Amino acid sequence: MIRAPFLLVLAFLLLAGAAPSHAQSRGAAFVADMDSGEVLHARQADEPRHPASLTKMMTLYMLFEALEDGRVSMDTTLTASAEAASRPASDLGLETGDTLSVETAIRALVIRSANDVAVVVGEHLSGTESAFAADMTRRAAELGLQATLFRNASGLPDNEQITTARDMARLAHALSRDFPQYWHYFSEERFTYGSRTWRNHNSLVGRVDGVDGLKTGYIRASGFNVVTTSQRNGHRLVTVVMGGRTAAVRDSHAEDLLEAAYTAIDARAEGRLLAALQTPRLNPVREQAILTAELADLREPTAMGSAEGAPPVSVVLADPADMRPARSRPAPLSEPTPAAQMAAAPAPQADTAASWAVQVGAYTSQAAALARLESLRDAHLASEPALTPFAEAVDRNGRTLWRARFNGVDASGARRVCQTLANRGEPCFAVSPNA
Repeated sequence: MIRAPFLLVLAFLLLAGAAPSHAQSRGAAFVADMDSGEVLHARQADEPRHPASLTKMMTLYMLFEALEDGRVSMDTTLTASAEAASRPASDLGLETGDTLSVETAIRALVIRSANDVAVVVGEHLSGTESAFAADMTRRAAELGLQATLFRNASGLPDNEQITTARDMARLAHALSRDFPQYWHYFSEERFTYGSRTWRNHNSLVGRVDGVDGLKTGYIRASGFNVVTTSQRNGHRLVTVVMGGRTAAVRDSHAEDLLEAAYTAIDARAEGRLLAALQTPRLNPVREQAILTAELADLREPTAMGSAEGAPPVSVVLADPADMRPARSRPAPLSEPTPAAQMAAAPAPQADTAASWAVQVGAYTSQAAALARLESLRDAHLASEPALTPFAEAVDRNGRTLWRARFNGVDASGARRVCQTLANRGEPCFAVSPNA
């Protein structure tokens, strides 16, 4: 039987891009839980990229908004201008004066990724494609896409048309949140127009469990891009890969990241069950209160271990009003190591260089505190071999609690460890030698 810690380590390797042999240094990737806002993986997620046909996600957002506003209906007739008809493939092969319905336009954008149709939509909604691109950019900024600039409706080459992997995840979330009534179009695998039928460019739809959208894109300057959304076991994820060497490499890497993310989530759920059965601990509200109180008691408090300012406990895709911050917390993934087997040595003396500590919680027993430390070390701190788990007894209001601390770090190490934990949603603070 494969043990959960092994699964989690494997998942983290995949999420870090170490396992897939086809991961590229020039590529960008981003994986997040769309419901909680928890970022599961980010690589070059804020580096400027050309969106290519991922642009059509924004074109579709604008069209869906027009449908909801009543400016168009599914049966509204759209007419191709000479400008629209001049756009190269991928296209529907429209000629000047050809007409199509809004519903046909939606399918052509989602499945065929038709550049001529994108211009038709933009011209109908804003008069000209350039005016539409300005409207797209303005609306994108309102949705939180602060690093995105559109110059056209299709994603055809333009040096000034840029975005980031994180912004494309934000846009996918906005589409899913604001227009669930139109989401079924992203799951369709084929589209017929005239005498021709095309398959969805997104090969993950219908092939990978849970994938229900969203969009691919390619121009020479961008490489192969894809945004996918998926739903499994109550977790809705968005996965973005940009800059793939080929479509096959891009799709395979996106699938690897998606599977690794769900593996990590499943392992975390298993760990919570084991923790509930085996590890007594304070309830999270009480634990956070103790952390806060002890932080206030320190003579030299250092929020989240950083004098330069506290890093966020969680990273969200959008404004907190739009997405709830992540609240999940990894727990032990195997039977806790007995306290007798854990290093419960005294804390280092204050006159040593490695005399700081990192506190991660307060527990009702020594075994629970040590089990929590082991879990965090295995899940998040494998790169910090010098850390020494230590459970320190403290009396509070006539009750003995056990502080869960890592010893064996200096000031910079404490800040580094705390930031690592904070980035994964784990509460912690650094304890100075004189505290």
